[in-house]
Amino acid sequence: FDDEFYVPHSRHTEFLKADVEKVPELTILAESDGRAGVYAVANLEKRQFFITGHAEYDPLSLKSEYDRDMAAGVDNVEVPINYYPDDDPTKTPVVRWRSVANLLFTNWLNYYVYQETPYELDSLYKSHDSID
Repeated sequence: FDDEFYVPHSRHTEFLKADVEKVPELTILAESDGRAGVYAVANLEKRQFFITGHAEYDPLSLKSEYDRDMAAGVDNVEVPINYYPDDDPTKTPVVRWRSVANLLFTNWLNYYVYQETPYELDSLYKSHDSID
């Protein structure tokens, strides 16, 4: 990832850095200096990854959630930061996370699935009787 990147993050998520740091098997891979906090954590030995943001969101998912909560009169609904130009919900949201989503998925698939899968070609050929 770039040194700085944006990913939609739920305002209801609480994933405290101090809690993660209590578990020696976990490594924080990405976090925000701001309110979003921890984004990606891994147990590299067990090939486990924990992602707290929503890189899978389409361009209007966060807007739909915000609009829904505003219409329902939910208390303390804040405008999603770095989502609308100038943080103005009357403007069209800007997608700033698509490359992060693609990179997250392709890196995981490549390094932790494809490259770690034991391929024994001899056993593949033996399982197919003669293919002449």
